[in-house]
Amino acid sequence: MSDPFVVRSLEETRFWSRIMKEHSLFLRLGFRCEDTQLINEASQFQAIFEEIERKAYTFTADTDPQTIRAFNVEVHTAVSHIWVFKRKVLGLILQCKLPGQNNFPLLVDHVSREANYFRNRLEELNNGTLEPLHDAIIDENVFFLRIMADHAKFISHLLDPSERKLVEKAREFSHDFDTLMFQAIDLSSMRPQSQTVPLLSQFVDENKVSVESLRDFKKTARDLIAECRIKSIIHPLLADHVYREAEHFLFILDMFEKSLTGAKINKREILF
Repeated sequence: MSDPFVVRSLEETRFWSRIMKEHSLFLRLGFRCEDTQLINEASQFQAIFEEIERKAYTFTADTDPQTIRAFNVEVHTAVSHIWVFKRKVLGLILQCKLPGQNNFPLLVDHVSREANYFRNRLEELNNGTLEPLHDAIIDENVFFLRIMADHAKFISHLLDPSERKLVEKAREFSHDFDTLMFQAIDLSSMRPQSQTVPLLSQFVDENKVSVESLRDFKKTARDLIAECRIKSIIHPLLADHVYREAEHFLFILDMFEKSLTGAKINKREILF
């Protein structure tokens, strides 16, 4: 009989370890050639999370929970270390100690926020302290709506300026998701009175429509970049990376929607 704790832990680690691995690559590509220490550190983290991702797929839903609990501790240590590395890089950039490097400060902050999210989730899983559904709905949306808004900003700045229509579309998404994020923050500050099923259902539905639209835009951009049909400095893997994060957010929204409507959820899909 599979354990929901095991299923959830593996789902989180398989998804986020790949994200951490790719963050390491993106940061490395943005450093100057003389930043050999930072390049080496990023390469080491890339290898660490590649191994964590590989190991996560050796376990199954029937693996002993204690084994997964120990694995979560191992992963948590690695995530804590990459979070420290990312914040160190952000500090160097903001202090103008890496002139000419190509990582946006917001991007470095963005990837560190994702590392902190992953680290916190591992702690919650091991401690058995996952948020109640109605709190999770608000907090997950506050977090992921900001992530989606950031993605739109990065896309608009990494497309070639001559791609005017795509740049403008990305800016529109940035504005839309900033607005949705502030709506989520407003709903959060109204807790617990705001946590009614009708309000939360509308909240999830509205966000889902917007995320689906952004997901489709990212998919189009990813395919065009892969086919060399548009001008940009976006790495093809980065285009796929942000697409997968939108898909992940939609998966979470789907689970919230099912939970609010009382629909049966497969225990392999349990999130909250």
